[in-house]
Amino acid sequence: MSELETGTSNQAPAVSPAWARIERARHPQRPYPMDFIERIFTDFSEIHGDRAYGDDEAVACGMARLGDEEVLVIGNRKGGTTKERVRRNFGMPNPEGYRKALRCMRIAEKFSRPVISFIDLPGAYPGLGAEERGQAEAIARNILEMSRLRVPTISVISGEGGSGGALALAVTDRVLILENALYFVITPESCAAIMWRDAANKQLAAEAMRISAPEVASLGCVDEIIAEPPGGIHTDNEAGAGLVGSTLKKHLTALKAMSIEDLVAARREKFRNIAQFYTEG
Repeated sequence: MSELETGTSNQAPAVSPAWARIERARHPQRPYPMDFIERIFTDFSEIHGDRAYGDDEAVACGMARLGDEEVLVIGNRKGGTTKERVRRNFGMPNPEGYRKALRCMRIAEKFSRPVISFIDLPGAYPGLGAEERGQAEAIARNILEMSRLRVPTISVISGEGGSGGALALAVTDRVLILENALYFVITPESCAAIMWRDAANKQLAAEAMRISAPEVASLGCVDEIIAEPPGGIHTDNEAGAGLVGSTLKKHLTALKAMSIEDLVAARREKFRNIAQFYTEG
């Protein structure tokens, strides 16, 4: 009896172009936010604690230098080993992580230092404790306060930018995304489980969701796509970090040339207009 008749095959299912991008964004050798921070910035001095509950190990914040410019950098930590990943919630922040980030952003504002965030997370941590401690409020508070922060702000989506967990660190003057990174409201697996009651339809969901860098750029959700070395940034971390660093300097120079009033007004107008559409009768 043939494979067609039995319904079996030894061949692996074909991978769609959309899912291939997701695999590159999740590649185990792809640099994490802290890898970028270590390669691009100097004199990083970490700040701990939210002054309300504790210190979220999934989020790192600190003052650093980008060339001669003093800045605040924020990045989520994923961890290298299984034990470390569990301790850091696989890079998904708790509410105290967002509150720590906001506390540091206010310090940066006080001293007129630009804020730069690196994002690679599938979403905020969904645990019961996080919900009890006000996860939704912490995300909403960050979105509100970042929209009116009186310093230049830049965010870089370096891997996965998932849902409100990513947006709480990405309401910035410039939202940059790496060529093989993703920006989405829900993971393809979760989308497939909701739409078709079967996570196995994740490739179909990935195609329909339009979450790749070119697609979210066409929707106006990001301001620039940063090219990666051939084959993906995981093939040459140093070259990739160099491209990200030069792009950050370019945008920071442009933002510093604007007045604070114009900067805040343009930021708020940009986010008000994202995803708006009109129809004509």
